[in-house]
Amino acid sequence: MSQTAALPSSQKARGEVFLSRTKKLGSMSSPALEAIGLSKTIKSGERTLTILDGIELSLNAGDTLSIVGTSGSGKSTLLALLAGLDTPTKGKLALLGREMSDLDEDARAAWRSGQVGFVFQSFQLLSGLSALDNVTLPLELAGADLGEARDTAQRLLEQVGLAHRVKHTPRQLSGGEQQRVALARAFACQPKILFADEPTGNLDGATGAAVIDQLFELNAEQGTTLVLVTHDEDLAARCARRTRLADGQLHEH
Repeated sequence: MSQTAALPSSQKARGEVFLSRTKKLGSMSSPALEAIGLSKTIKSGERTLTILDGIELSLNAGDTLSIVGTSGSGKSTLLALLAGLDTPTKGKLALLGREMSDLDEDARAAWRSGQVGFVFQSFQLLSGLSALDNVTLPLELAGADLGEARDTAQRLLEQVGLAHRVKHTPRQLSGGEQQRVALARAFACQPKILFADEPTGNLDGATGAAVIDQLFELNAEQGTTLVLVTHDEDLAARCARRTRLADGQLHEH
């Protein structure tokens, strides 16, 4: 008996739709990201808490999507699921044409490598490396020639206004400068999809606005699919598609 045959009819239908879509690996018509019935629950003592409940989402290449919601609504949890950093309690996810549910953590990381970029609120730079080396590192890990990797890193740092700071370590940079290094690093491998989690959360208004301008400029230049989590309504409005996460469910504006 097939796996879908044993499911209730509604789940079977959804599963068959998902499987038919994910068979088109590498097809130009395949969504960049597709979530079907994603749910996440956690145990709290004897209670089961539902964080996310049946998330449905499909993004095409080049789409820009914002996810807004109150603190504690599950935005970061959802981002982690969509990026394949965490696994759902129920549901399925296809990321860049590859179903994630049958991959372990190492295989998911290998699939993301060179294809998926991240920008975090806390920057996540390596403190012992210069700005140039922080941006060069993902290119090296992807197998790029060191000279070419450093040239690319230099160009990206110049593009975000840090040509004069390439030799400085994160401790020698302001918060805004660190986030611009993080942007350059995120776009270094020309990712097909970029996930940004509250990218201006640790920045003041003017600095945050400048960083976001650079994020959207780089995104438009590379044609990257963008998934942006934020509590900032003005920032969310800059994305072509806007959604709100409330009561564990995603609602499109």
